[in-house]
Amino acid sequence: MKVQRTGPVLVFLVLTVLAVMASLALGDALLPPRDIFAALIGRGDDLARTVLWDIRLPRTLVGLAVGAGLGASGAVMQAYFRNPLASPGLLGVSSGGALGAVAALALGGGALSLFTVPLASILGAFLATGAVMLMARRGASPEHLLLGGVALNALFGAATSFLVAVSAAHMQATGQIIFWLMGGIENRTWEHVWMALPLVVISCGLLLPMGQSMNLLALGESGAQSLGVDVKRLRWQLVVLSTVLTALATAVGGVVGFVGLVVPHLVRMIFGPDHRRLLPLSMLGGAILVLVCDLPTRFLPAGMRLGVVTSLVGGPFLLWLLRKRPC
Repeated sequence: MKVQRTGPVLVFLVLTVLAVMASLALGDALLPPRDIFAALIGRGDDLARTVLWDIRLPRTLVGLAVGAGLGASGAVMQAYFRNPLASPGLLGVSSGGALGAVAALALGGGALSLFTVPLASILGAFLATGAVMLMARRGASPEHLLLGGVALNALFGAATSFLVAVSAAHMQATGQIIFWLMGGIENRTWEHVWMALPLVVISCGLLLPMGQSMNLLALGESGAQSLGVDVKRLRWQLVVLSTVLTALATAVGGVVGFVGLVVPHLVRMIFGPDHRRLLPLSMLGGAILVLVCDLPTRFLPAGMRLGVVTSLVGGPFLLWLLRKRPC
């Protein structure tokens, strides 16, 4: 059983390394593997070191954080709601993050500091998280949390649209808003890396030991409680960690859809529902998908951003899934 669980993880680790190498190598300046390794240890020519350390490596690490965070958050949401079509944006966290970032851009905050927009996005995401936590604290069932998330998504979406309309007179602000809402990890810096990656790693590390408890939660609340699971505490922990991961991913990557839906569902279809394996595979699979989907954006027109590519991948997958398993 241990070999069966670790085998796919090792395969995904290898695929992640290959995706990282492709992300570091491809772009306007092609970097062969030999130049990448030389630049990583401070050798090679100045151009290769500059491209790698100032452009490619921060972009790749942010992509890893965004993908792993969304993949893990999607697996958690699907376990929490016992619904394979649940996704990280279900509770309004992504919409809250989008609203915070759009508000900062509409008010000209993007010109103040590199941290203004990401921090505003995190603040908006945690505003949504606070609303969700308030509902959870009052004993709301998963179904009520789901309906509350739908309401929050509608509310935050309306506020975001209003801010976009208000800022229409300022073409630069409107362009920045639309650019951010389309999602992307280009022009990321080391500040973005340190803003997201450590907390994503910590949150994912806290989730991994919960795999067996999440398996028991699939039996239902009464079944899990009879087997010694503190269901109320577990649900609280899952909601907090999922929203933190979604907030961080949205803060540094903008709105990137379908990763948290496609990856956990596909992993479950191939490798089964055991969360002890599903969680690490979803983290690695999300990172792989984001890095791979980011590659075409380096060669296609500016409008083809990461969020557009993931939607082009995720949309047909969802339609295929609905056809295969009609509701």
